[in-house]
Amino acid sequence: MPEGDTVWRQARLLRDALVGLELTSTDFRMPRFATVDLSGRVVDSVDSRGKHLLVRAGDAVIHSHLKMEGIWDVYPAGARWRKPAWKARVILRNEQVDAVGFELGKLEVIARDDEHDALGYLGPDLLGPDWDAAEAVTRLGASPEAEVIVALAEQRNLAGLGNVYVNELCFLRGIRPDRPVADVDLPALVDLARRVIVANRDRPERVTTGDLRRGRRLWVYGRGGEACLRCGTTIQRGEFGRSALELRVTYWCPSCQI
Repeated sequence: MPEGDTVWRQARLLRDALVGLELTSTDFRMPRFATVDLSGRVVDSVDSRGKHLLVRAGDAVIHSHLKMEGIWDVYPAGARWRKPAWKARVILRNEQVDAVGFELGKLEVIARDDEHDALGYLGPDLLGPDWDAAEAVTRLGASPEAEVIVALAEQRNLAGLGNVYVNELCFLRGIRPDRPVADVDLPALVDLARRVIVANRDRPERVTTGDLRRGRRLWVYGRGGEACLRCGTTIQRGEFGRSALELRVTYWCPSCQI
């Protein structure tokens, strides 16, 4: 499941393949942007911002979000793709590579001057160079009645956490996911969030237990009905959130989390 660490690695992949090189052709396979042509422009930078990925070329920014199924792949120019062409949403070519965005949940081309308007709502980026833990704590604390799992997943509070991390963080801190934010040690939780996502950003398999073996990498996420790896109690599965928009599929150990 793509979260901030996945997008951070995707940005690094595209940065190595595109930055400093001229685009020889671009192919946007979405009706709204089908006529956009960025060929001849040099890619200046590629960055992640939480779960968002930004490819900047001149005065244009290619903004994508992987959502659930999206992925960027890079191939030597003219090489066979691993996924079928009909799943491609955009192809960025230079003389060396084809960078292909498949099944992207969001794709748009915006003016560079509009980048802040598009993403300015995001909270501090856990993997960003300007990470601000104090600001993240302040934003989380602004809704003291919110369930902590919902508050952690809200990208306006801090950017980069998805369902896997918010479930695992609640377990690691011994917090029931529906505990109100007001009853949580927010500085400790934010510090742990940062440490866990940084520890995972360079490896393809997300691990929160310290055990790299299959089936033992995560404490609770996706393990409903199984025994807790710490105490043996059956892991519970439910949904928390006060509205359809907030609803989160949630896993927790009723013994380890109170």
